[in-house]
Amino acid sequence: MHWTASELAAHLSAELIGPDVTVDGAGIDSRTIRPGQLYASIVAARDGHAFIPAALAAGASAYLTANEPVGGTAIRVPGTTAAALLSLGSPARDRIVGVVGVTGSVGKTTTKDLLAGCLASSFPTAATAGSLNNELGLPLTLLNAPAATRWAVLEMGAKREGDIEKLVAVARPDVGVVTSVAMAHVQYFGSLEGVARAKGELVAALPQEGVAVLNFDDARVRAMASRVDCPVLGYAVGADADVRAEEVTLDGDLRARFRLASPWGGAEVRLAMYGMQQVPNALAAAAAALWCGVSIEAVAESLAGNQGSPLRMDVHRLPGGPVLVVDCFNAIPASTESALRSLAALGGGRKLALFGEMAELGEESEAEHRRIAGLAAELGIEVVGYGTGLYGGAAVTDLDQAVSLLRALEGGDAALVKGSRVARLDRVVRAYGEAEGVPSLAAVAPVTHA
Repeated sequence: MHWTASELAAHLSAELIGPDVTVDGAGIDSRTIRPGQLYASIVAARDGHAFIPAALAAGASAYLTANEPVGGTAIRVPGTTAAALLSLGSPARDRIVGVVGVTGSVGKTTTKDLLAGCLASSFPTAATAGSLNNELGLPLTLLNAPAATRWAVLEMGAKREGDIEKLVAVARPDVGVVTSVAMAHVQYFGSLEGVARAKGELVAALPQEGVAVLNFDDARVRAMASRVDCPVLGYAVGADADVRAEEVTLDGDLRARFRLASPWGGAEVRLAMYGMQQVPNALAAAAAALWCGVSIEAVAESLAGNQGSPLRMDVHRLPGGPVLVVDCFNAIPASTESALRSLAALGGGRKLALFGEMAELGEESEAEHRRIAGLAAELGIEVVGYGTGLYGGAAVTDLDQAVSLLRALEGGDAALVKGSRVARLDRVVRAYGEAEGVPSLAAVAPVTHA
């Protein structure tokens, strides 16, 4: 979206210093800033003000600063640059016709990816890049949306109650999708009830003419219907709902097939993504897209071709070797359980799960790690901890040991590599790919911690 620096300064009640230039979008990393963008010098682990000269050299037309300007066109804000950037999301939202907010403990990024694909089949669409779902990523998505955007799909994350409320105040969504309430970030929320209250902030803010898309297979999500003043569209695999998956099967490559049933008609769906856990994500995307005006034929076609974001249940069949399931972007008990059940569904010999820590579980951490280990034992899966003894059994302590463990697998075996981002299991996957000469694994992108 195009703005003048003076327009942005006026919205922020900020001081414009330097020429009044045109701004096209925004960025917070001087290494990836594009010519014409606004550079927001965020103060985090490093002070972004130090990189203003680099951003200007890369072509930034203006920058947000809380300090004295260092040349070029500066918008000096009265508060923090992070607060200013979030505030700029509001006028950007004014230029977009409709917004869909997506949240949940599990599945929100995949649902966002699937929904953005469905909407893009019929409308100009913008969406959150990767998992940039916080107070920085949300305004960046809005500011960088093309001028003709009909729908913006915004992933909304939270670590504390009130986080989503702050995001929806800027995004003003017309559609709210809640995928799940599970044991994620309970270290901060305190309980599952706290998680539910936080996720429910999205649908509680919806306008009467909007719609809440709720997972009816999750009792806590279903109960959020009492918090909304707009119609509710329920989706489910196992429960009665408006949008349903019927006759669900999983093929030998862990791809699901099902019959999509909805008030807009039915269609046969074969997902491109792997794992049974993708079915509710696909239903959430389908329900929202159908309400937004996408035909059911276009929905089914889009779901069949969407690969989603990397590092989430990527299945690699290595020539003459094992099947490697890479799911190391994040891990909470619910997603880890689903991944284990998918691994168990693979045919063949030895089944191994290389697990990093499931982070931010608070007082439930030890019990949940042991519960997952117990489930794996029931499913005939060997669990090895990576840098953690929380699973109670075998463990490896460094990268070389983990790679050697995977290299010992033979044809017909299968392994799952999964853990929270802090475990950095993506490094194990890359090192294993280099050792085995598998380019697709050696080139796995590093997990980001933004």
